[in-house]
Amino acid sequence: MCRLKRGLFFLLLAPILIFSQNTLTISAKNVASSDGYIAVGVYNNSESFLKEDRVFAGVFEASKKGNTIIKIPNLPNGTYAISIFHDENGNKKLDTNFLGIPKEPCAFSNAKMKTFGPPDFEDCLFEISKDFEIEIPFE
Repeated sequence: MCRLKRGLFFLLLAPILIFSQNTLTISAKNVASSDGYIAVGVYNNSESFLKEDRVFAGVFEASKKGNTIIKIPNLPNGTYAISIFHDENGNKKLDTNFLGIPKEPCAFSNAKMKTFGPPDFEDCLFEISKDFEIEIPFE
């Protein structure tokens, strides 16, 4: 009887452990002004990375000069990459020049812009298996 109870307990606990939800806290550092928003895109695979219509989780948070804190709740355990930009004019899109180069500050988790474009998904990866905090500086 005791083994049956123990087995039932682990059977009921397994979905909680597998599908546990975590809060991601992002600290956007070196924000130049309180104008506009800090836009955050969280991606969970390379095919969707930097495609705004395929973001796994995203948010626009009011910008705060210096340091803006953004919380994204309910992320399952997994591997993610983040892109952020300072939407200085508040139009909720990343403004670019005629070559597609961003005119507004942008940054990534664990990586920097390359000479000829953004980093790859693999350059930006991090794992979440519990509540997680990450700092992403604008440079």
